[in-house]
Amino acid sequence: MNLYDSFKISASGLSAERLRMDVISSNIANANSTRSAKGGPYKRQVAILQPADPQESFQTALREKQNKGAGLTGVKVAGIIEDTSPTKKVYDPKHPDANGEGYVEYPNVDVMKEMVEMITASRAYEANVTALNGTKSMILKTLEIGRG
Repeated sequence: MNLYDSFKISASGLSAERLRMDVISSNIANANSTRSAKGGPYKRQVAILQPADPQESFQTALREKQNKGAGLTGVKVAGIIEDTSPTKKVYDPKHPDANGEGYVEYPNVDVMKEMVEMITASRAYEANVTALNGTKSMILKTLEIGRG
């Protein structure tokens, strides 16, 4: 594994976690949206992450890459899907979106769960930045050794 592979791996992680945070932000912003472009309440979105090479398990990839000396491939966003959990129904007959029985359908977004997801994505982003800075530091130290 060469040092530049670690830049690629960290960069893929940074990109994936940034997109994940964007999706979570959208969920929080639409937590009370009872109307969407598709009709009905907003549906919670989830970013699906996977290894950049989905054919390999982590254990297999690690074993093979250590033996061959090649680098790991990082992570990628496989897609953004809608959460299929049920929406919340709240009795509010005066609401403009209330049905005939007086119930309003609200999105299936739990703001507390989204905040936990946001913290997790933020920590993963920070970990990738730390790995990137560590690699940069190693390269700079290597250059200093070459000068001396």
